[in-house]
Amino acid sequence: MFHSSPLLATTTMLALTLGAPLAARERAIEMRWPGWRGHGQGLVADATIPLEWSETKNVLWKTPISGRGLSSPIVWDGQIFLTTAIEGDVVRGVKPMRHVQPDGTEFRHPEAVGDDRRHKFALLSLDAHTGRVLWERALWEGVPSDSRHRKASFASPTPVTDGERVYAYFGTEGLYACDFQGRLVWTFDPGTVASFSVGVGTSPVLYGDLLILLADEDNGEKSYIAALDRRTGKVVWRTPRNVELSWATPALVKGPDGDELLTAGNQANIAYDPKSGRELWRAQGLESNAIATPLVGDRVAVFSSGYPTKISLAVRPGAGAGTKPILWRYDKGSAYVPSPVLYEGHVYLVTDKGHVTCLEAQTGAVRYEGRRLPAPATLLASPIVVGGRLLLMSQEGDTFVVKTGTEFAVERVNPLGEPISASPAVAGDTLFIRGEKHLFAIAAAQSR
Repeated sequence: MFHSSPLLATTTMLALTLGAPLAARERAIEMRWPGWRGHGQGLVADATIPLEWSETKNVLWKTPISGRGLSSPIVWDGQIFLTTAIEGDVVRGVKPMRHVQPDGTEFRHPEAVGDDRRHKFALLSLDAHTGRVLWERALWEGVPSDSRHRKASFASPTPVTDGERVYAYFGTEGLYACDFQGRLVWTFDPGTVASFSVGVGTSPVLYGDLLILLADEDNGEKSYIAALDRRTGKVVWRTPRNVELSWATPALVKGPDGDELLTAGNQANIAYDPKSGRELWRAQGLESNAIATPLVGDRVAVFSSGYPTKISLAVRPGAGAGTKPILWRYDKGSAYVPSPVLYEGHVYLVTDKGHVTCLEAQTGAVRYEGRRLPAPATLLASPIVVGGRLLLMSQEGDTFVVKTGTEFAVERVNPLGEPISASPAVAGDTLFIRGEKHLFAIAAAQSR
């Protein structure tokens, strides 16, 4: 059996007791955050979320969420969707998945857990105005085929929506399409996506009528990238790629000769035609774990990794098959897990311990390097930029509001009293933060 509190537990209503008009609350949440980091890059130009909050200040609502999930909330016209993995009892006699390294030796991460227990993987929806859970849909139940890192989750990939359906991915355990009422529309079996015992992380990406899925695994022998018809789940194209396991969500960019789909990898960073899956170009690989989403903007693409080596590489998207030349390389300041961000010509790198570096996107020139946050910070969540401020969220429960530009300055530290590992979402004038146990909506009083 599963041990968890019901998802339909009572929502803690903080600000709504003030009797704010519904119309005002609806105006505050009229925009959309459809997928991982919104549209992939974590940028919000004109939102007016509050710069200050705490456990009791500017919290619109707070709703308990059962299970464990590192996936981000997504938002569409006042409806929130997120995934969770609810752990049950131990199942005796389960044999772990075998993972063979390139040298032929077997590997299991020393902090791998979860593949000896029954689980339920679920998609749920909440009302963005009130935090009320609207429905929960169990998409898969059983013993996972592979383990996860103890700090990770079986619900790490962020779902994506096109306004008609929500698409949720759980690695080997499947890709699922549901409508906005939680009804299952179709499923897709991706095959075995072996994760060297630490779990999957890449999120699906929408491109027109195509749903794009990157399925890199272990040594890369069965790695592929594919596009499905978003309406039916049928494969439109599928391209093998000899790239070993990555956790990085692909990024879309409009190049000078058409749209490009960028993928980060250990052996190579590769761009594909999103319409056909044809390889357009490749660049030097990261030679490390590919976890961060590629950055795009200012006519550059930046790929980075933080383990086992720290590396950031920039190339110029555009025509020309073969290997792209590297524009610049920087060998400090990148994180193992969090993705960096590119905003108004600057790349902001963060380390897992909260050191911040600012580089010129075109040249890689250092504007400041390794600046320390004013309180201890362990970062798993990826930063976003909202209204010209960089938001960094920590497992200590703090959000650091950092000024963008060439001078480092921390404007505020906002404690929430709960570890934060998932990247946030923004819709209208509201910031949604997934903590370890709750989903929080942060909004200023005048927005309610």
